[in-house]
Amino acid sequence: MKTMDNSMFKGRDFISLHDFSQDELSYMLNVAKELKAEQKASRPHPVLQGKTLGMIFTKSSTRTRVSFEVGMYQLGGHALFLSGRDIQLGRGETIADTARVLSRMVDGIMIRTFSHQEVLDLAEFSTIPIINGLTDLLHPCQVLADLMTIQEHKGRLAGLKLAYVGDGNNMAHSLMYGGAKMGLHVVIASPPGYKPDPVVVAAAKADAKANGGSVEVVDDPLEAVKGADVLYTDVWASMGQEEEAKERKVAFEGYQINADVLKRANQSAIVLHCLPAHRGEEITDEVIEGVQSVVFDEAENRLHAQKAIMALVI
Repeated sequence: MKTMDNSMFKGRDFISLHDFSQDELSYMLNVAKELKAEQKASRPHPVLQGKTLGMIFTKSSTRTRVSFEVGMYQLGGHALFLSGRDIQLGRGETIADTARVLSRMVDGIMIRTFSHQEVLDLAEFSTIPIINGLTDLLHPCQVLADLMTIQEHKGRLAGLKLAYVGDGNNMAHSLMYGGAKMGLHVVIASPPGYKPDPVVVAAAKADAKANGGSVEVVDDPLEAVKGADVLYTDVWASMGQEEEAKERKVAFEGYQINADVLKRANQSAIVLHCLPAHRGEEITDEVIEGVQSVVFDEAENRLHAQKAIMALVI
């Protein structure tokens, strides 16, 4: 691959897309594109030879674990899986002590957990980069992969309309931040009681204003998807919300991406979903398996986007 300049990234945490400029995110996406091309051409790219990533999981995952572990291997490094049973994070041993001990032994930490504060605390006491693999507030790695996927299929990001239909959750938050930074027009449609965090909305609106995009939150999913270039959804009940599933199913009735909803978007619109999908709930089988769905390209791009993050910050 071309010479990679990681001088503006090395040692930095990757916690929120709000922390990066449009130029920085564009550079990350270009590195991801190059690393994907190298991998597809079977050209080795061991830019993290001899480096180790500690992966802390207090919240399980298919895509996050596989993509980080495989990605680190492809970059020539080693990934160490640490489950909630393997590590005393916040139980018995403080987060501060955990951070300082791991900082002496590994070169970077990826954490996937419930509380966003845990990630912030880990970053405060670590002397190595912290990568946010997901919290209840944000999912920045997923959205970097989403932006990469949109760019591949649409050839650009700025000026496109992205409509997200569903829960105003960590996905909605990171889509607002990432979309705003890259000049997209992001519309979030969520039912009352399930809107995105107003603090995140305000920060994303400020980002959008500075980068030529826009952020809007509405009630009506049909209004949101009208003329959209990208349709996005997520499960109605995330991990840890199982007890609310029945109540949420009622609240989100009418917030499904189906063939009728898809017809209201641009004819060439693409459909994204961060997976896992509850087919028949937030999205129909027909749409996720249809020609406009790019969800499996999107899932693969988690590998390439996260490799770019690791290659740049570690």
